[in-house]
Amino acid sequence: QIHVVGSGGGAVQAGGSLRLSCAASGGSEDTYCIGWFRQAPGKERESVATLDTRDGSTTYVDSVKSRFIISQDNGKNTPYLQMNNLKPEDTAMYYCAADPWPCSILAVTGQFGYWDQGTQVTVSS
Repeated sequence: QIHVVGSGGGAVQAGGSLRLSCAASGGSEDTYCIGWFRQAPGKERESVATLDTRDGSTTYVDSVKSRFIISQDNGKNTPYLQMNNLKPEDTAMYYCAADPWPCSILAVTGQFGYWDQGTQVTVSS
């Protein structure tokens, strides 16, 4: 059974920074596609960024490119989403997801199998 534990989030003013983490465990090969998603009230959930732990490849939605950066803690292999220069429109519930399938496959199917409970990110102007 794969477990996903996300943390981080909080409230900041515009221009501030926050960091989300997403730890996945329990997979047979311990390699995952990690995804961060967000959903604002009244809006559909959108994919924000992905990381394939097999090769470190990453993707970002256009609205966060150059502001959000994925990194990994080499000691613990925990992926982080560093969110810089936050804007009020970044306000949403952020979810972390993981799946043993490669990100290239999930980009087509969009079916991440394992999710955390979500964490709120609020950016005030």
